[in-house]
Amino acid sequence: MQILLIILAVAIAVGTVVYGYKAMKNGKKGSIKKAILTTVSAFGLVMLGAIVSTITGGNVFAETATEAAAAVIPGISLGEGFKYLAASLSTGLATIGTGIAVGTVGSSAVGAVSEDSSILGKTLIFVGMAEGIAIYGMIISILILFV
Repeated sequence: MQILLIILAVAIAVGTVVYGYKAMKNGKKGSIKKAILTTVSAFGLVMLGAIVSTITGGNVFAETATEAAAAVIPGISLGEGFKYLAASLSTGLATIGTGIAVGTVGSSAVGAVSEDSSILGKTLIFVGMAEGIAIYGMIISILILFV
């Protein structure tokens, strides 16, 4: 049941994108708020149905106890799990920070270069420094995993 609801949600999302593309291509005018409300409400109802179905009907993909016990990898402790969690958080949060920084610095750099094109090299340095945040997060992840 859950799979059917997920397929229906994907169909709603794809149908919305296709309809929106065709409407923009044909120059159709309308209320964007109404279109978003319709799509979000239909998608929300389908997802609500999936949640209710999961809670009341059990998980379709549930394993038996013997299969779950056989799938457990021996030798992985709680500390190992925290190590992987810390590595993923350091990379993920650094990447989010990089996106925010490059968006801000990049838009400012474009505005500054449009006024004075001789400062292009200086603005590229600032954008590169903002991108360095992601590299630092990746280096910390490597250190967490292998040291």
